[in-house]
Amino acid sequence: MKSGNAVLSGYGTTIFEVMSRLADQHKAVNLGQGFPDGNGPADLVAAAATYLAEGWNQYPPMPGLPVLRQAVAAHNQRFYGLDVDWARQTLVTSGATEALAACLFGLLEPGDEVVLFQPLYDSYVPIIRRAGAVPRFVSLRAPGWDVDPAELRAAFGPRTKLVLLNNPQNPIGKVWQADELALLADLVQAHDAIALCDEVYEHLVFDGARHRPLMALPGLAERTLRIGSAGKSFSLTGWKVGYVTGPADLLPPVVKAHQFLTFTTPPNLQHAVALGLGKDDAYFQGLASGMQAGRDRLTAGLQAAGFTVLPAAGTYFLTVDLRASGFNTLDTDFCQRLTVEAGVAAIPISAFYEVDAPRHLIRFCYCKKPATLDEAVRRLKAWRDLDE
Repeated sequence: MKSGNAVLSGYGTTIFEVMSRLADQHKAVNLGQGFPDGNGPADLVAAAATYLAEGWNQYPPMPGLPVLRQAVAAHNQRFYGLDVDWARQTLVTSGATEALAACLFGLLEPGDEVVLFQPLYDSYVPIIRRAGAVPRFVSLRAPGWDVDPAELRAAFGPRTKLVLLNNPQNPIGKVWQADELALLADLVQAHDAIALCDEVYEHLVFDGARHRPLMALPGLAERTLRIGSAGKSFSLTGWKVGYVTGPADLLPPVVKAHQFLTFTTPPNLQHAVALGLGKDDAYFQGLASGMQAGRDRLTAGLQAAGFTVLPAAGTYFLTVDLRASGFNTLDTDFCQRLTVEAGVAAIPISAFYEVDAPRHLIRFCYCKKPATLDEAVRRLKAWRDLDE
């Protein structure tokens, strides 16, 4: 029998599934896969349920319900001062990963080059390669995860079509600084490239900082597509509602790709997300402060258990340096051992690299209830005490 597609067949089961299965098997506290405890804002859940019973349950418009696309445009103006024509510059997708796929399939040709930053979200490279494009990697190195300007410049060339930026960045919690964004913006314009910005954690930036969209920089609005996620902004990861904002002349091929991927997204969820994007500032401030409290709680607990924790300025995640914590075990082996022996699941950071992966870093997620984080810390302390 003939085999399947060579690009996709070459990938195994994701590390998230592997570690989640292991966590279930050993009844471990799962701080590996990034989804919040809880069921999301009650008013949005109620709105979705009411619409399901009383609203329209047939195909909604392929680009998304007008009410949600209008809310996306208003959100861009409210938070970032971006003027967006909702009818020509927005698209609703079935999650941010589908938005990424639609953008990459819609914009890339075989042989195009894409600049990417490691460590990276694991869907990027398979989609890029399946589109026939070539990834060019720039590695951000611990502990500071700074951008090396020389390495960044060297990644761009005559075949560069697109740069894919995740800001704030999964899995390391990096929030890109103004000077880093300015350098990237200069290179994007100098090489006449497109910027695709995965900004699903836009409302999860901590310590009084504010998210800076690349699209808001001078000259970038006409060459940038920006992706948001209801899953991250409203702690409703199972709903899979994403949205794309982009220039009117770049969005049509993305819409065509979306048309042939999922076509549309459940209308009751779209309706509820539109209400969510109109929530007052207190909601978004509370979302960030609540997540920051989880970060601080887990950081303090891990440090008390003898782990060295790297700074995290946003997202759901923080990084532990095993080497600095006194361990010489490879990250994958350590995560398996931690799940089995300590009853706490984490993810090896090497899973987020395609080349030159460090093997001494692991990721924990803190988007959990205080009791969950406390139980994980209790188990880790007990395990370290026994290990010593």
